[in-house]
Amino acid sequence: MEDIEKNIADSEWEINDIKNRVSNKAYAKVTMLNIEISDNKMDLATGNYAPINYEQMLLVLESNKKELKIWQYIAELIENK
Repeated sequence: MEDIEKNIADSEWEINDIKNRVSNKAYAKVTMLNIEISDNKMDLATGNYAPINYEQMLLVLESNKKELKIWQYIAELIENK
C-alpha cells in the first residue's frame, strides 16, 4: 500500500513539474518573440536587414507578430487549465 501511495505522490509531483515547465517554456517563447519583434523594428528603422530586402524584412516582422499572438494564446490556455 505504501508503494502505491508513493507512486501516486510521485506522479502528482511529475504532473505539476511538467505543467510548470510547459508554462515556463511558453512564457520564455513570448519573451523572446517580443525581443525579436523589437529587434525587427530597430532593423527596419536603421536599414540593418541585409542580405534580405525591406519587403522581406517586413514579412519577417509580421510573421513574428503572428507567432507572438499564437504563443500568447497558448500561454493563456496553459494558465487557465
